Amino acid sequence: MTMRRITTTATVGLIALALSGCLRQEDPAEKALNVIDATNLNDVMLSAADPAEAVAYFQRSTAEDPGRIEFRRGLAASLVRAKRYPEAAAAWQNVLALPDATHDDRVNYADALIRNGNWGAAEQTLNQVPPTIETYRRYRLEAMVADSKKDWARADSFYQTAAGLTTTPAGVLNNWGYSNLTRGNFRQAETLFGQALQHDPSLFTAKNNLVMARGAQRRYELPVIPMTQTERAQLLHTLGLTAVKQNDVSTGKALLREAIDTHPQYFEAAARSLAALEGTSQGG
Repeated sequence: MTMRRITTTATVGLIALALSGCLRQEDPAEKALNVIDATNLNDVMLSAADPAEAVAYFQRSTAEDPGRIEFRRGLAASLVRAKRYPEAAAAWQNVLALPDATHDDRVNYADALIRNGNWGAAEQTLNQVPPTIETYRRYRLEAMVADSKKDWARADSFYQTAAGLTTTPAGVLNNWGYSNLTRGNFRQAETLFGQALQHDPSLFTAKNNLVMARGAQRRYELPVIPMTQTERAQLLHTLGLTAVKQNDVSTGKALLREAIDTHPQYFEAAARSLAALEGTSQGG
């Protein structure tokens, strides 16, 4: 167990111990304080705790006080963090059944449905959100649903709106770029991936997608972007595979060899790809 994990666990334990003392009090002021402390603990569990620990905490809390909507929201959100998407969708549906549910809860439900691959249900859910709810998350999900239907005009409109509603648009710009990549709009995709990296130079997914967009245009040199030595090797591997897919096999082999030579450690994936191309077998 790491020191950070020990510290987080100890902090959560101390707050829980304090809460157990508050729960034994009948004074209204103490009850109000308990609600505040519970909210703080919820925030800790959703941000710092291990996802599995957070799920267990909110499952216990919901069982003890099923009427507290913040516990049900916490359970649903922690299930998303734990990548337990079918359960997360059901949990958000339970939140929506409560009288204090909001349109933000409905957007979160749509998000869980999309993660679970239920595109039709997600679209129906978003259609129930009034057009006056103009949030980044709502428009990002609307764009993804439009993408799934290949409604490119609506997707572009929603992606553009979403990007304008957040101060950290790298993720949505990357999604928008990938949408264009799948359509075969490689130049536009390259531009969007570049914009994503301007906002977040550390976003490796955008770097990898940028290389694929360039490779699809048979531009087999790496772009001038910040990258570590390991990232450089990984990007060369991606570029090599892209070249092979376009039947530029000799170029692909050269890029794979460069990826193997560049990586600071043994690059098994690139070595396996090169061996397959050269018709040799890998020992297991």
